[in-house]
Amino acid sequence: MQAVWMIFSSFMFATMGVCVKYASEHFNSAELVFYRGVLGILFMAAYARARGITLATHYPAMHAWRSVIGVMSLSAWFYAIAHLPLATAMTLNYMSSVWIAAFLVGGALMAWTPPKTGAAPESGAAGLGALFSSQGPLVMAILASFTGVVMLLRPAIDQNQTFAGLVGLMSGLGAAFAYMQVMAISRMGEPETRTVFYFAVGTAVAGALGMAVMGVTPWNWQHALWLPPIGILASLGQLSMTKAYSMSENHGGTLMVANLQYSGIVFAALYSLILFGDNIPLIGWAGMVLIIVSAIAATVLRARAAPNAPAEEH
Repeated sequence: MQAVWMIFSSFMFATMGVCVKYASEHFNSAELVFYRGVLGILFMAAYARARGITLATHYPAMHAWRSVIGVMSLSAWFYAIAHLPLATAMTLNYMSSVWIAAFLVGGALMAWTPPKTGAAPESGAAGLGALFSSQGPLVMAILASFTGVVMLLRPAIDQNQTFAGLVGLMSGLGAAFAYMQVMAISRMGEPETRTVFYFAVGTAVAGALGMAVMGVTPWNWQHALWLPPIGILASLGQLSMTKAYSMSENHGGTLMVANLQYSGIVFAALYSLILFGDNIPLIGWAGMVLIIVSAIAATVLRARAAPNAPAEEH
């Protein structure tokens, strides 16, 4: 059942991306972020009440910082969805696992200390060799994923979409930072329901501030019909993902669930072809597959460093 819940979650997020793409024709990014936050607040507050979970927290600063990072990532993702093929925007956002793997490799390299003066050269070489033997697979996954990005972006993005491609990459990087912050909050004993609720609060606040700068689109009820599904689908996706991880009884089950989240890229690709007529060349499909395989490998390898990490959010 955990596999079913994760596939359902990925389908919800991909479907939300479709709604964002349609809604972006009538609303700016700040408005989409705001309405997603407001609907998320209502949904998560009702869910927390039904589960008997209090929303009071002893760590407001940590939730605020997590919200800032998450809102920046979410805004970048919505911008990428509006200006890129849906499958491309989804793939770039799902690179968060690869970015986390890069952080792990960088942390290991920074923590390594060379042998002191007078020590045998062989000891330093052995230590460096052990470091690269342990981090080598992660490095290969990172390099393979970036190769896939080059394969995907070059054929699939026009010259006037270069900036949107960079924003899409930043959305994945921001998601990785937000994920690491969620890990830190989880270690403090905070339930994920509370974390998701305060993220929705931060999203609504940031969206309102953005609307003060970017302006508000004249209200049209037909166009506004795209707004409720964004918040509802996002909440359903997060709750289904949480359910999938909570049902994973062992390390292998957790890895299976984590890897199944990349099915969202497949759903997005199908939406791109069927609904939007996006043309992704063969080399673009090959790059997408390479990114998915690399992200799965990075997920497996990073799980060794953080086996009890919470679910990633989108």
